[in-house]
Amino acid sequence: MRVGVAAYTIWGLLTIYWKQLGAFDAFELIAWRMLCAALVMALIVIVRGSWPRLRRAFSDRETVLRLVVAAMLLTGNWGSYVWAVVNDRVIETALGYFIAPLATMAIGVLVLRETPTVAQRVAFGLAAVAVVVLTIANGAPPWIALILAGTWSLYGLSKRQISLDAIDSLAGETFVLLLPSILLLLVMSGHDSSVISTANAPDWLYVLGTGAVTAIPLMLFASAAKAIPFTLLGPLNLIVPVINFGLGWLLYDEEMTMLRVVGFAFVWIALVVVMYDRIRHARRTPDGPRRSRSNG
Repeated sequence: MRVGVAAYTIWGLLTIYWKQLGAFDAFELIAWRMLCAALVMALIVIVRGSWPRLRRAFSDRETVLRLVVAAMLLTGNWGSYVWAVVNDRVIETALGYFIAPLATMAIGVLVLRETPTVAQRVAFGLAAVAVVVLTIANGAPPWIALILAGTWSLYGLSKRQISLDAIDSLAGETFVLLLPSILLLLVMSGHDSSVISTANAPDWLYVLGTGAVTAIPLMLFASAAKAIPFTLLGPLNLIVPVINFGLGWLLYDEEMTMLRVVGFAFVWIALVVVMYDRIRHARRTPDGPRRSRSNG
C-alpha cells in the first residue's frame, strides 16, 4: 500500500520538478527526458539481467511495431504534460488525469466491446457534460486534458499487447525513442535558448535527473501492482490529479472560476459513481481482489 502511495505521490509532485525547467522549450525537455530515461532504463535492464528478453523482443517484428506504437503514445502523453506544466496549465493536467480512468472505461466499451454497467453509462454522461461546461468556461475545448487522457488510456491498451513486463516494456519503448531524441536535441541545441546554450549547473542536475524521476515511480508502481489488489490500486490513481489540482490552484495561482469548478465537479461525481460501483462489485465477488493481485 505504501509503495503504491509513494509511486503516485512522486508522479503528482513531478509538476514541481518540471516547473524548475520552465525557462526551456517543452519539446527540447521531452527529448532530454527520452534520452536520459533510455540511459537509466539500460542500467536497470543490466541489473535485472533482462537483455536476453529484450533482444528476443526486438527480433520479433510484431513486438517492435507494438513498442513503437506504445512509444509514440507515451511521447504524446509526456510531451503534452511537460508543455502544459511549463506553460502554466497545471490545472488542465489535473483534469486530464481525472478523466483518464473514464477514458480507459470508454476504450473498454468501444474497442474491447465490454458491456458498460449502468454506473459507467452515468459516468460517461457526466464526463460529457463536464467537457461541455469546461469548453464554455475556457472558450475552447480542454484539448490538453483530452490529449492527456486519450494518450494515457490508449497507452494502457497498447501495453496489454506487449509480451514484456512493465519495466522491460518501458525500457524497449525508451530504446525506440533514443535515436529520435538524439536527432531532436541536435536540431534544437543550436538555438540561443537551448539547454546546452543557457543551462547552469542546477539546471543540468534537473535535466539529467529526468531519467531517474521517470524510472523510480514506475518501479515502485510495478512493485505495488504485484502486492495489492487492483480494486485498491485503481483509486490510488486519483492521487496524481488531486496533487496537480492543488498545485495549480494553490501554489501556482492558476485561475479557477466558478464555471471551471462546476466542470470539475461533474468529473468528480462521475469518478465517485464509478468507484462506488467498483467497491460494491468487489464486495459481491470476494475472489475479485485476489484475482486482480495474481493478474498484476
